[in-house]
Amino acid sequence: MAQPPLDLVITLESGPGPRRGRYVARTAEGPDSEMTFAHVPGGIIADHTGVPKELEGRGIARVLLDRAIADARALGLFIRPRCSYIVAQFARHPEWGDIIQAD
Repeated sequence: MAQPPLDLVITLESGPGPRRGRYVARTAEGPDSEMTFAHVPGGIIADHTGVPKELEGRGIARVLLDRAIADARALGLFIRPRCSYIVAQFARHPEWGDIIQAD
């Protein structure tokens, strides 16, 4: 796997309304990547991770997930994975068991 782009910037977009949000990865190398989620009491439901084809294999999805995990730990929240990528990553990393909430 190649390294993420050096200019990769992750931002959190979240607001009122239906209480949805997303982590967005931006780089000069291509279009935005994202991990979307819905707020629920005590945590988030991570439901989609998308990386444009031209940026696949660069570790961007993992950087997005790492940011969500760091934020969840800092805020005392859980993550309920619904996206197949995130489900697979949680299965590979039992050390993240402190923040996962299964169905």
